[in-house]
Amino acid sequence: MKHHFFIAALSAVMALCLPLQAQNASSRTVIKSITVGAENGKVLSCSDITRRVTSPSQKFYTWTDDSQLTEERPRFKPWTPKLPESSNPEVSYGKVPSRNEFGINSGWYPSPDRSKLAVYRVDEMAVSSFPLLDINSRTGSLKSIKYPMNGMPSEHVSLCVCDTLGNVLNTLDINEFDDERYIAGVSWTPDSGSLLVQVLDRAQHNLKLQLYDASDGSLKATLLEEHNDAWVEPRDGVWFVKGTEFFIYRTDNRDGFRQLYLCDLQGGIRRLTGCDADVAYVDNDGEWIYYTSAEVSPVENHLFRVRLTKLKAGRKPQKLNKIRIGKPQRLTSGSGSHRVMMSPDLTHFVDRWSAVDMPGRTELRRSDGTLERVLHEASDPMSSFSGVTVEMGTVPSAEPGTLNYYRLVKPAGFDPSRKYPLIVYVYGGPHSQMVTDSWLASFRPWELLMAQKGYVMYIQDNRGTDNRGSAFEKAINRSCGQAESADQIKGLEQLLAEGWVDESRIGVCGWSYGGFMTITLLTMRPDLFKVAAAGGPVIDWKWYEVMYGERYMDTPETNPDGFALASLVDKAASVKGRLLICQGMEDGTVLPINSMSFIQSCVEHNVLADYYPYPRSEHNVLGPWREHLYLKWTDYFDSWL
Repeated sequence: MKHHFFIAALSAVMALCLPLQAQNASSRTVIKSITVGAENGKVLSCSDITRRVTSPSQKFYTWTDDSQLTEERPRFKPWTPKLPESSNPEVSYGKVPSRNEFGINSGWYPSPDRSKLAVYRVDEMAVSSFPLLDINSRTGSLKSIKYPMNGMPSEHVSLCVCDTLGNVLNTLDINEFDDERYIAGVSWTPDSGSLLVQVLDRAQHNLKLQLYDASDGSLKATLLEEHNDAWVEPRDGVWFVKGTEFFIYRTDNRDGFRQLYLCDLQGGIRRLTGCDADVAYVDNDGEWIYYTSAEVSPVENHLFRVRLTKLKAGRKPQKLNKIRIGKPQRLTSGSGSHRVMMSPDLTHFVDRWSAVDMPGRTELRRSDGTLERVLHEASDPMSSFSGVTVEMGTVPSAEPGTLNYYRLVKPAGFDPSRKYPLIVYVYGGPHSQMVTDSWLASFRPWELLMAQKGYVMYIQDNRGTDNRGSAFEKAINRSCGQAESADQIKGLEQLLAEGWVDESRIGVCGWSYGGFMTITLLTMRPDLFKVAAAGGPVIDWKWYEVMYGERYMDTPETNPDGFALASLVDKAASVKGRLLICQGMEDGTVLPINSMSFIQSCVEHNVLADYYPYPRSEHNVLGPWREHLYLKWTDYFDSWL
């Protein structure tokens, strides 16, 4: 399996090194297109886009506890129980472990009866520290952060059962794999007596779903196991079917897509959703299971439900194979992306949706999908601004038989007989989907500004991104940057075949994984890209974190060829055009050692790259400094492209 992926990566690199092949015709397909704005409208400024003037107006709705709909914003009253305290600053209770990977967003989980807590204990004593410069004092100081780098010692995580007064009652007896295992998907049983936990080995190839006794921490059963030569990635806990001991489990490791499965506490498992698409659980009332799905189209999102019958009719214990699973029912209509909010009693839901050519509509519907009333319709926020045209469609992938989705943002009045400068905006990494059938195809406001100035912006999802199934996502295994770049170039070929791209004026930009992709494309195809702007780029995966980096690349010791292929440090000499790198100097996600090492390589090879540090910014340049970032990038492309 691993050799197969490496051969595919080498093939992708060889294809990228070849000149662009002339095509007689483009294979680009336009699915939707819309022109917005006014002929003599205002040109957007960087200040405008930071103030979100291009976003459609919204009304916020909230369900009360008794399922009444209100326009008041939700008021959360967080419950903050006392957690255990540690005398060692490198050991903490209640901290979110694993750097928020595996869907973990909390350090503690209350039992349904609120009498107990499952609390993470995170031991970072073996994890190396990395210094970040803090300029807030006159003499400056170093802010040290714990950062578990790929292939180096990682944190040790355990799960404790505690009372609400800060006392540890017991620690779950988790002995699978080694001490650097991951503990994810923490879920209580409805009776508050047991815990379901997904235990994953550090290599992220093997997972066990375990059932533990909360009274003493002992292992009661291993309910199921998962293995994948690429990776296994849990993203959720489990959800119990109301009034029963059956639960719903989500994985992409069994049928090629992220699907829902009905399970019991004896280790039984049945597929609940049967589509060839990724789905996400929403809620259940003990009879109907509600979920969203990409089965209509990978760029759309719709609400469905499926009915369970004979669930409570059998003798105890009920048998999983006796439950009847009905046919799925689609509850949302209208081409586009639907975000739903179910009422607590699950008799209604609020459907907030938009499409490429529809800025937004909020509807109240009954749980069977029947429309009760329209709550709000958004107007076009671009009506007073200078016009742009946005297209959404498909282009061929570098993988035969596969299509990728794109967004093209063009100046209004676009004339295909003219030549236009083109900028590729790229992210391309896991867990992302840049193009959806939502207002202006999930545009970024800066794209509208650049199109008003006469540029054409091209944004495309590639293999490795989300919502297209396991094979599509895992195409990047052990060779980040290769399949993604091949897909981006293949899409770009379709535009070049249409004759309106000024081939001497092609740029590329992106942030984070997109920064890595930007420099990857620039160094792979210096003949093609004239100007590039990269923000917070990963330069070598050996400098990235254990949890994310080892999932996709393994380690430098187990995958030396893949690391060499993906590393950009030794590729600085290939830079021929203008390159701007922006870096938050307090970035604890993509450490500054990445971009600074690339700049040092540029120095050694007499490459005149431009480096712009944001001294007090973390991974993203946010808040009042965001406008400056837009000004910088806009000026850079205006000056050099």
